[in-house]
Parts: sequence; C-alpha cells; structure tokens
Amino acid sequence: MRVFPAIDLLNGHSVRLYQGDYQQVTPVSSDPLAQAKSFVAAGLSRIHLVDLDGAKAGQPENFDVIQKIRQQTDLFVEVGGGIRDMATIQRYLTLGVDRVILGSSALKQPELVVAALAEFGPARIVVGIDGTPQQVATEGWLAQSNVTMADLMGAMTAKGVRQFIVTDVTKDGTLQGPNVTLLADLQAKYPQATVVASGGMRDYQDLEALKAAGLNDVIVGKALVKGTITLAELAQAEVALC
Repeated sequence: MRVFPAIDLLNGHSVRLYQGDYQQVTPVSSDPLAQAKSFVAAGLSRIHLVDLDGAKAGQPENFDVIQKIRQQTDLFVEVGGGIRDMATIQRYLTLGVDRVILGSSALKQPELVVAALAEFGPARIVVGIDGTPQQVATEGWLAQSNVTMADLMGAMTAKGVRQFIVTDVTKDGTLQGPNVTLLADLQAKYPQATVVASGGMRDYQDLEALKAAGLNDVIVGKALVKGTITLAELAQAEVALC
C-alpha cells in the first residue's frame, strides 16, 4: 500500500480542518518542515501537502513552506490547493514537486487538465475529487456543484487522467472511517485509473479494509494527529499491505 501522510498548511502552519470547515481549525505544528522530517525518520517515503490558503485564494500562498519541505527531504511530494493555471503547475514541477493536484480546475477548467496532461504527462497530474458522492465541491470546499463524483471521474478519465484523490468531505477529519463503499465502487468502475482514498481514516483496520476493497493508495491526516494511528503503523502498512 502506498501511504501519504498529510500536512495541511494554513498561514505557514500545519493544521487540520473538520469536514473541510475553515472555521473548525485544529493547530498541529508551527513547524511543518520538522513534521515532514518526522515522516522520513519513521521510514515513510511520501507526503501529501495542501495549501489551504491557496485553495481559497486561487494561487499558492504557502509556497515557501512547500519549497523547504521539497528541498530538505527526499520525500515523494504531491501538492494541491490553488493550482489553477499552467504557470503554477510549472512552478511547482520546476521546484521538484513530484505531482500536482488539480481540484476545482477539473470542473471549471477541463481544458487546463488536458493541457497539463499533454505537457507533463499523467504521472505528474492528479485530479482531486472532493465532496459527497452526488455533489462535487470546489473552491477549497467552499462551493458546491451539481456534478456527481462518478460523472466527473468518467469525464476526466476520458481525457487521460489516471490518478484521482477522492475525498468524502462528510468523513474528512471525523475519525469515523473512510467511505469504503464509495471508493471501491469508483475504483471498480474505472479500473484503468488509481483511486487514492482520502477522508476519515481512523486506524490500521481502515487501511486493511481499503486494501481488501481494492484500494492501494491512501492519505492519512487527522488520525496521525490524534494518535489513533502511528507513523510506525503507516510504515508497516506499506510493507504488510503491499
């Protein structure tokens, strides 16, 4: 299993939100770089970074922090939040970020997704699908659409996208377990793509349940903060659930 411990960035600090609500913020660390280095020390090799300020602003707002993490660790780095034009994609990839996540753009600027795929290839472009099964959210989860997750994934797959991060926002930050049924259904419907499970991870048993349901990639955030899963367990999952 490929595990991505998450750091969400707000005003240069690491935080966690509850169900994507910017009014329900839990501080995690004033030093995201040290937090990232703790992932390396635990034997993990990947990191999922979200620029929460950028998601609202529509442009990078925590670039300096992300740059430090990229330059001072050897982690596989993926970044999302406020990436809405080719110049920003180029900026991150030139920095050495391994792949960028396009969220709102997939719905509002599908031509950007097509251009990014053509320029950089499907290995470096990920589409983030956030919301509920029947209603994809945009603008850092501040706005809702009438597009279903399955329909958006189908449209993006047809354009050549092969990697999707799917987050059920009703699960995110709740420690109630992921929406395994939703994630498994989408993975089964689009077997040519990789569905990265996000939202609600609680413990090691959730990772086992996802693996049993056919999911091989997972993002873990609040469970690490609350201690219901440990970095050692995440490292174990990468080996035991392969």
